[in-house]
Amino acid sequence: MSQFLISVLAMVVVLGFMILIHEFGHYAVAKFFKVRVEVFSIGFGPRLLGFRKGETDYRIAAIPLGGYVKMSGENPMDERTGDPGEFLSHPRWQRFFIAIAGPAMNIFLAIFLLTAVYKFHYEYPEFADQPAVIGWIMDGSAAQKAGLEVGDRIAKLGDVDNPSWEQAGLKAAMSPGQPLNVSVERNGKFEEKTLTPEVEEVSKMGYAGWVPKQSPLKVTRVEPGMPAEKAGLQPGDVILTADGRPIPVLEALIDTLKRTKDKPIELSILRNGESKTLTLQPVLTESATSREKVYRIGVIGTLTTKIKQLPLSDAFHEALDRNKSYSMLILELVQKLVQGKISIRSVEGPIRIGQAAGQAAVEKGWTPLLELTAMISLNLGIFNLLPIPILDGGVILFLLVESLMRRDINLRIKERIYQAAFVFLVLFAVTVLYNDLMKTIPGLAQRLP
Repeated sequence: MSQFLISVLAMVVVLGFMILIHEFGHYAVAKFFKVRVEVFSIGFGPRLLGFRKGETDYRIAAIPLGGYVKMSGENPMDERTGDPGEFLSHPRWQRFFIAIAGPAMNIFLAIFLLTAVYKFHYEYPEFADQPAVIGWIMDGSAAQKAGLEVGDRIAKLGDVDNPSWEQAGLKAAMSPGQPLNVSVERNGKFEEKTLTPEVEEVSKMGYAGWVPKQSPLKVTRVEPGMPAEKAGLQPGDVILTADGRPIPVLEALIDTLKRTKDKPIELSILRNGESKTLTLQPVLTESATSREKVYRIGVIGTLTTKIKQLPLSDAFHEALDRNKSYSMLILELVQKLVQGKISIRSVEGPIRIGQAAGQAAVEKGWTPLLELTAMISLNLGIFNLLPIPILDGGVILFLLVESLMRRDINLRIKERIYQAAFVFLVLFAVTVLYNDLMKTIPGLAQRLP
């Protein structure tokens, strides 16, 4: 099966499951409070198939970009009949629980999935539980311009003391083109620097150009027909030096190839405890990530990871901490989008989600796809809690305002707000899809008028 079909199938399954869980939250609480549910739909637009049971039409619709539960009398613009089964006939506190149930289900699912993953397969990079010591700095990068050096320990980055590498990477990503104060420990002394992460061309996120200190670079795969295979490099080989230059991480090899270009390069490797020297002729070919032409030798090395099986209580607390940190990250992203500190191009939609789901689906084991599903579920839950009319957060906001006012907001005002919110969400969706296409199809931006 092609990667495209795998991506499409994985996206449909993952997003469909997320939507089903979300809408079931609304549905279950509505039924608990005896609100009449007219439609339970996965997708929008024309009805493709489904069945009717009791008062509810369960359907799958043509546009698989969401879903909805249609409750009787929930539209404020509809004429109210006073029927006890109508949504607006119920007290505000019940409507609040119905509105928040969907996002809550997504957040609970994210915690549940990560707890299950960590209970049986808690995998993390070997440097994750180590101090944030820099193992390599890319030539010409923001980290190099800031005066950082290999061996520096990041003691403080922005407002984060003793950050983990995950925290340091996320902080840099969330600060494109924005100065960050950095305190590093070097030879037992602390030095203050200013780091301004570069803006990545495609994602528009920040990039510092540093690499964590980790184990020596071990080759995990050799691409067929490439110089590494022709020279006899094998999976399991450890690359020690290139032209006499230490190669502690894959990025160091990339830097070396940028410098040497098409000149033959001499690799010193370690194979089964025995040192060997190989000479390779780099070739100019398309990068596996950016689709730019770069000099490569055709080796792939992955991060060395550690794997544990956590006790259930530890797995649960780790899942809670991970979801909490990602929730704060999402809210920070929204805040910086509103402030204009991060480009809207950093937001990704269903096409990029499909690509990520497809990649996770073909990886070995079931944990990558479950972890991705948990993150998508958390994103969906947090996004729907944003105080935007039409979204669940907008409904909650109106209910809180009306509770403080002790009366309903004027229907004409509500109607205008909903109309404006609908236009905003449509424009937002179009922008996100456009961003996905720009990131997915190489050269498309240049071909458009």
